[in-house]
Amino acid sequence: MPGTPPTRFVYLGPEGTFTEAALRTIPAAARGVRTPARSVPEALEAVRSGEADAALVPLENSVGGSVPVTLDELATGSTLQITREVVIPVEFVLAARQLVPFAGIRSVAAHPQASAQCRNWLLANLPDATVVDVLSNAAAAISAAAGEHDAAICAPIGVPRNNLTVLADKVADHADAVTRFALLTRPGPPAPPTGDDVTSLAVSIRRDQVGALLAVLTELAVRGINLSRIESRPTGEQLGTYVFFLDCAGHVAEPRLGEALQGLRRICADVRFLGSYARHRLTPEAPVASPPGLSNTDFADSAAWLARIRAGEVN
Repeated sequence: MPGTPPTRFVYLGPEGTFTEAALRTIPAAARGVRTPARSVPEALEAVRSGEADAALVPLENSVGGSVPVTLDELATGSTLQITREVVIPVEFVLAARQLVPFAGIRSVAAHPQASAQCRNWLLANLPDATVVDVLSNAAAAISAAAGEHDAAICAPIGVPRNNLTVLADKVADHADAVTRFALLTRPGPPAPPTGDDVTSLAVSIRRDQVGALLAVLTELAVRGINLSRIESRPTGEQLGTYVFFLDCAGHVAEPRLGEALQGLRRICADVRFLGSYARHRLTPEAPVASPPGLSNTDFADSAAWLARIRAGEVN
């Protein structure tokens, strides 16, 4: 991370959630001050106001999709910059104050998103139990520890903190489910390219331009830039106006992506740069290769060729 490393971190709380578990994987955060926030807007406002150096908030889940409030916050207000992404497996556990048979469980506390991701498991293993909605995974663990409910669906980090006993682990319906988090700071120079990077953008297109979205995609496609994510969110201004969130393979320092950003700037109503940062892969995986003639080397070679022509040199 460029500049002075952050020491004051805020995250979507409360304590004992997957967000805190994700934050603790960042070495600087493990050593620094970690403060939970009550909401995503509160966490990001702490960074904007200077009360915190960085905020970690959820961006998307492989099962539940994107987190709308995070996208809306990134598209409005003073610009924040993603400097790192963290991807962690979402592995829920069923926990209780003590070891009890499944037949003795009558109520299970769970956050609605957690119970949704464990619905089939709960039906198969606890068909007679009542699932009670609570505000967070941490609140589920606390309520089970207090005896308010017989058990809880919670994050593993909540088990030791509340002296719970794990009755079953990896209880989610989708064994490979992951959540992606974004670490956001105030704007600054991006870290150097790693060779496997992501550039995130929020793009607003002109409503009176026919084929505007196609023009946006063309700026990327003709330069061999792969899109790993594209989705829209309403701007809230009027029906039919949207902002598009793009995750592009590559780094703003690379010639081809730089050219694409210039092209988007020319044709779009607004382009908000949200950051270039290293891709977080849970397992080793080679980046998608560029098509012939569209690699960074090819772009550098063509730029050098044009410079020679402009200088009057033999081409």
